[in-house]
Amino acid sequence: MSITNTPTSNDACLSIVHSLMCHRQGGENETFAKRAIESLVKKLKEKKDELDSLITAITTNGAHPSKCVTILRTLDGRLQVAGRKGFPHVIYATLWRWPDLHKNELKHVKYCQFAFDLKADNVCVNPYHYERVVSPGIDLSGLTLSSSGTLMVKDEYEFENQPSHSGADGHHQTIQHQPSRPGGPQELFSSSALLPPPEGSSSASTSAFSSLAAGASRMVNNEIAFQPPISNHPAPDYWCSIAYFEMDVQVGETFKVPASCPTVTVDGYVDPSGGDRFCLGQLSNVHRTEAIERARLHIGKGVQLECKGEGDVWVRCLSDHAVFVQSYYLDREAGRAPGDAVHKIYPSAYIKVFDLRQCHRQMQQQAATAQVAAAAQAAAVAGNIPGPGSVGGIAPAISMSAAAGIGVDDLRRLCILRMSFVKGWGPDYPRQSIKETPCWIEIHLHRALQLLDEVLHTMPIADPQPLD
Repeated sequence: MSITNTPTSNDACLSIVHSLMCHRQGGENETFAKRAIESLVKKLKEKKDELDSLITAITTNGAHPSKCVTILRTLDGRLQVAGRKGFPHVIYATLWRWPDLHKNELKHVKYCQFAFDLKADNVCVNPYHYERVVSPGIDLSGLTLSSSGTLMVKDEYEFENQPSHSGADGHHQTIQHQPSRPGGPQELFSSSALLPPPEGSSSASTSAFSSLAAGASRMVNNEIAFQPPISNHPAPDYWCSIAYFEMDVQVGETFKVPASCPTVTVDGYVDPSGGDRFCLGQLSNVHRTEAIERARLHIGKGVQLECKGEGDVWVRCLSDHAVFVQSYYLDREAGRAPGDAVHKIYPSAYIKVFDLRQCHRQMQQQAATAQVAAAAQAAAVAGNIPGPGSVGGIAPAISMSAAAGIGVDDLRRLCILRMSFVKGWGPDYPRQSIKETPCWIEIHLHRALQLLDEVLHTMPIADPQPLD
């Protein structure tokens, strides 16, 4: 290998693969990435100029012009690597440029002579000969629709002859949220009733859909504008506080966002934090591992959190990589139990993740249920609830114990958002908890916590009392 540590086509395959592996973006597991890169390097070993072009393109992040890097087109156009099949230009663009890329988002640059779409015998897989284009419309061919209308995107690669990761009920555990169409609020596209008419339908039906969407947009905006406040108590001085974690350790101090800054950006840069910007790049951690350091490099522009109305929260993903969100509001919108799903928010997506009124109703219901259940349990233990199915009231006490077990911490979780950068967690990933992800934030919503305090004052949840 040369003195500069950048290999050339004359170096051993192993050295070239190792160097190219260092530049992957983390969208695929290491084994798959290594197999894909090894396969490509071996195919290019006899085409030294193209191999040098690939090395130059990847190691300089496309800073220098490079030639086409070609492999033979297969009969079905797809390449098989480690039991997976995918379009070759998408596989390598995913490895080295956009880890959350989908197959319909690539457009070749004008000077690429062997672009995939040109249907030549050879296919160019140089990631820097393609640009990422997010279509203004949603390509429904790659989407499935849940019962609640939430759009879920199929993964680009599927293991051959292996079941995909999904729940027992057939739902995806990671629910994916793509950028919406420009100009419309997110709610317009969370209902199957407002999906655009199928291709080939009449212009009259298309016009009717446009009118319906416009009317719904006005309706949503008016509803937000004219809703009376939930509480007459003055809003807190800070609308949220953000704590940053690496694995299960908090790093740095909690960042408070003043009410005068309804929009705050959390990014990976090293500028001083303050007011409407929380920069994670400046935070040091003596226990930081190399894996965490690599993940932090990809936070980039991060996310923007926006407080609307009395306390609703929206998220915009500014990063080149997806973020993963735990949101009880999105769970409910997707027809899932609270805490049952992880939500993948793609770059450029702008999505509502918290609804204050819904949260307030839920905390009232849970507090009331816990209060009634605790009273019933106490009466049952005292033997004051006779019945055919009870022995001194013990059976009803057991049946109510789950509801009576709701505590203040359970209610506080309703007022908290959690979000990881770059890496996801849950059944679809090797990490089962957000505390196993390399870099994540926890957002405490102060108006919601203030309302919870009011609810607990009106219907306090008593701690379980020890038996005499």
